[in-house]
Amino acid sequence: MKPVLISLALVGAIASPATYAASPEALLATLERTARSEQPAFAGFSADRGQTFFTQRHGGDWSCSTCHSSDPRSPGRHAVTAGPIEPLAPATNAVRLSNPAKVEKWFRRNCRDVLARECTAAEKGDVVAYLLSLRP
Repeated sequence: MKPVLISLALVGAIASPATYAASPEALLATLERTARSEQPAFAGFSADRGQTFFTQRHGGDWSCSTCHSSDPRSPGRHAVTAGPIEPLAPATNAVRLSNPAKVEKWFRRNCRDVLARECTAAEKGDVVAYLLSLRP
């Protein structure tokens, strides 16, 4: 029986990009490109704005910190189910922000809960910048 050779290009075409781990910095670069296309005057992300966004309520009952705790380096609890939530900051949870598809899924879901709309790329980037600024 002849061995079957599969080119890496074919494997790459079949495998979803979401199956590859990415660094949080790569995620931030992608968000920056999107933010620049959405807002031509975009001037960069801010960890300070991200912290404010993370802890503020945006007209509803919840903020990001309602479930993720006021210190994203610590575990949180879901406000409704009381289910445990692993720390959000990559400094204390290395797998956080490493899967772009999961990050997008949770931003989409959680932004709808907190803001009653999806977050902009600039808002996401500010939050990611804040999470990356935290040290253990």
